[in-house]
Amino acid sequence: MSDDGYGGDDGGGSPVYENDEGDYDPQEPDDPIDPDEETHEVDDIAVGQNPDQLLTTGERSVVESGDVDAAAASKVKGKTPKNKQIPKDERTTTPYMTKYERARILGTRALQISMNAPVLVDLEGETDPLQIAIKELRQKKIPLIVRRYMPDGFYEDWSCEELLQ
Repeated sequence: MSDDGYGGDDGGGSPVYENDEGDYDPQEPDDPIDPDEETHEVDDIAVGQNPDQLLTTGERSVVESGDVDAAAASKVKGKTPKNKQIPKDERTTTPYMTKYERARILGTRALQISMNAPVLVDLEGETDPLQIAIKELRQKKIPLIVRRYMPDGFYEDWSCEELLQ
């Protein structure tokens, strides 16, 4: 008898595993559908737009930028986000789009275009969603708003048409 506990006399045995599962059937679905289960409607947020880029208040077409953590901390203090918006005539940040805002806007818009959002420029045979988004940005036709959060929790909204590249 060997010391490895497998009961083999040759000393090189391996444990015997019992397989309780059936053989793999490629025709079987991964998750069986329960006919008694309620069907859940697909929210229109999930169709055509990345939900990570939406605000918790349900606002659409806003791309957040700046100190988002400070904005989240200020919401806890009791003021609503509407009271924290800086009026257009009192904005202090520059009207230049940062490379990070540009990347986020192009990525968001390319994702929307790839999910069959309406294209706002003449395609001229172009099929790549990123190239279409770049063309829309050059012509200032992207319907997104950049929300720049300040350290105190206030924010400024800039449309893509207002920002210089």
